[in-house]
Amino acid sequence: MKVLVLNSGSSSIKYQFYDMKKSQVLAKGIVDKIGLAGSTLTHTRSDGDKVELEGEIVDHQAGIEFVLGVLVSKKHGSIKDLSEIDAVGHRVVHGGEYFQSSVILDDDSISKIEKCSQLAPLHNPPNLKGIYAMKEFLPDAPQTAIFDTAFHQTMPDYAYMYAIPYSLYKKYGLRRYGFHGTSHYYVSKTACEFLGVDYTKQRIITCHLGNGASITAIKNGKSIDTSMGLTPVEGMMMGTRSGDLDLGVLTYLIEKEELSVASANTLINKHSGLLGISGISSDMREVEKASDEGNERAKLALEVFYYRILKYIGSYTAVMGSVDIIVFTGGIGENSAKTRKSICERLAFIGLKFDEKINEKTRGKLECITDNDSPTKVLVVPTDEELVIANETMRLLA
Repeated sequence: MKVLVLNSGSSSIKYQFYDMKKSQVLAKGIVDKIGLAGSTLTHTRSDGDKVELEGEIVDHQAGIEFVLGVLVSKKHGSIKDLSEIDAVGHRVVHGGEYFQSSVILDDDSISKIEKCSQLAPLHNPPNLKGIYAMKEFLPDAPQTAIFDTAFHQTMPDYAYMYAIPYSLYKKYGLRRYGFHGTSHYYVSKTACEFLGVDYTKQRIITCHLGNGASITAIKNGKSIDTSMGLTPVEGMMMGTRSGDLDLGVLTYLIEKEELSVASANTLINKHSGLLGISGISSDMREVEKASDEGNERAKLALEVFYYRILKYIGSYTAVMGSVDIIVFTGGIGENSAKTRKSICERLAFIGLKFDEKINEKTRGKLECITDNDSPTKVLVVPTDEELVIANETMRLLA
């Protein structure tokens, strides 16, 4: 069975094409700058064949038509006909309270995803554009939706409620939902398989650290708390997002700087985080480089970042009564040995025994970076959200 996985963003479409019978990625790529000048499609086949195509890609429908054209092309394709695509799996960011798990898409579920666009106006609309386009191009192929929020639907009410009038929760669904759910699920499950322990009997803290960052407490196989909230801006300091912020700061700035709601939203989503404090970049590699060269603001940005991680790990350890496994994933979690070292060294008080040599040489691969007798194991686990989507699609159709 062949499954096409789509992740449609505001101006991009990421995709991977799987042969599930052979457990093989046949092709993958990205359509970038949709609706903008300089639109491109970069496509890589499993045998190493790679092509970058330029063209006017005015919208998501044109972008997906471009992808399908490359998949069946004689020179760069992986299949002879579109009928060989057996199913399409979509990443959908927000499922609200409608979806506790992945679903096969029909008119009813699509309607509910449309309603959730009010909660995720930057994410769900482009996700839906991918769904609409595939309904037109492959009307007979089943489509599935795998939600970022679904894994966190097991959170208890006292963990997801905001201390606002309850009537507003009931009226608008204002509560904490959490994101990166497919990543947190995949890396926590993979860590347990690597260690040979029962997933349903572990206390796990997963740290998805990238340009977007979130931390999740997983007890006995279920998410019981996570750092992101109604939107992805809550929680960890990120590349350009502020993370946890006193609402009084925002209302103060709206008044003093005479900001519109849209401008305030842009401030906390696009100009804050690592970029905002360092004044250098939202890219951890550049901030680390500047810090090593003595830049004080870069040093401060890193310390704030580490401190936030440590606070979440500490609070989730308390909530679960202890922690058996800590997982680092995402672009920073998988590749920044400096970040992992800074956190692990500060966790010696829980008995954690950190192996600095293994940590230093671990980049983007599955590895345990603690000693064998460490009561809490720390692992680096590369995330693979696309594989989760493909597997979930197979499970649903089975």
